[in-house]
Amino acid sequence: MSEEKKKKVALLGMGTVGSGVYEILQKQRKNMPAKIGCILEVAKVLVRNKAKYADRLPADTLTDQWTDIIDDDSIELVVEVMGGIEPAYSYIKAALQKGKHVVTANKDLMATHGHELLEIARENHCDLLFEAAVAGGTPIIRPMKQCLLGNDISEVMGIINGTTNFILSKMSEEGMDYAEALKLAQDLGYAEADPTADVEGYDAGRKLAIMASIAFHTPVTFDDVYTEGISKITEKDIRYAHELGYEIKLLGIARLVDGGIEVRVHPTMIPMEHPLSAIKDSFNAIFLHGDSVDDVMFYGRGAGSLPTGSAVVGDLMDIARNMQYNCTGRIGCSCYQNVAIKPMSETKSSYYIRMKLEDRAGTLAALAGVFGSNHVSISMLIQKAKEDDQTAEVVIVTYDVAEKQFMDSMTVISTMSMVHKVSSIIRVHH
Repeated sequence: MSEEKKKKVALLGMGTVGSGVYEILQKQRKNMPAKIGCILEVAKVLVRNKAKYADRLPADTLTDQWTDIIDDDSIELVVEVMGGIEPAYSYIKAALQKGKHVVTANKDLMATHGHELLEIARENHCDLLFEAAVAGGTPIIRPMKQCLLGNDISEVMGIINGTTNFILSKMSEEGMDYAEALKLAQDLGYAEADPTADVEGYDAGRKLAIMASIAFHTPVTFDDVYTEGISKITEKDIRYAHELGYEIKLLGIARLVDGGIEVRVHPTMIPMEHPLSAIKDSFNAIFLHGDSVDDVMFYGRGAGSLPTGSAVVGDLMDIARNMQYNCTGRIGCSCYQNVAIKPMSETKSSYYIRMKLEDRAGTLAALAGVFGSNHVSISMLIQKAKEDDQTAEVVIVTYDVAEKQFMDSMTVISTMSMVHKVSSIIRVHH
């Protein structure tokens, strides 16, 4: 194949995802001319320590200097798989301003600076693609931007963090407690030594911000997303959820409601008949509703070297094809409006509450009175078991109510003398 039929690529980073990208590019090399009309050739790989990769990569491709990439006009495509905000942000911005096309898997960056970077890409007639930033190898960005463009999307909801789904699956299926399931996730490599970003919902929140921006054509950043993690979920809550016909999942929920956007990540009781309730282990799934297509679900691997690498290489091939036909920059930022982001206090849910109460006459009536004064209606009330001679455990499920009204009720209830402990509060999705 002649030199003009090769497109030179630079990889920024050679960790888990970078290794997957490199492997897939080598594996796909012989089929590339038929698939995209050219060969994608890795010309440079930016790493911190060249010696570490000397036995894995050709010496002439390794560099620890960004200038070797940004100043090389023969490199037309840059893949950022370093992670973090800096120096990734500066590198991507510089590459776009130089007219280089960029693929990134960086959810942190796109959830914070995505709109700015997409505008820079537009100004320079470049492609900036980021399929791998959400749900790893499971396609969702391109379907929303292309296949589902004929829809007004009203809801995007999903399991978009494999670590927490693995932990909750083990708690649900094997009766593990949270600490035991988390340790297993760490031992198997699903969870980091510091699992905070996953288990507190920050990782899912960043992905949800990206999806909400695309679905509702409005800039949504990570700071707009309410996040709550799974560390307070107990095996008892999961058992009670099963008795009530629910599974507990960490869901990212973005909805267009009453002219505003809700964006929230939190543990959610979801009916067992809902497709998302059946998603197990480290898999991801995204469920969305469009006015024309109705309900659609995307399911697959949400992380890992080859699944995430698959999404990156798909983006690279898409750009290479665009370059062949001189049509880069066709699909950029889709945020053409500014819909208000609703504060969490205005969102509506039903709620599961587990409490320890004094076992005496009038206690439940007093609770009902507080709920009633805040317009919270009780759908279900079950006394589960006596804890001892003085206390009993009670589970209450409410009808849908505004968050503020519910939390106002709980503020009062938690100070009542007959309430020994509010053990759990979990939102319920119907």
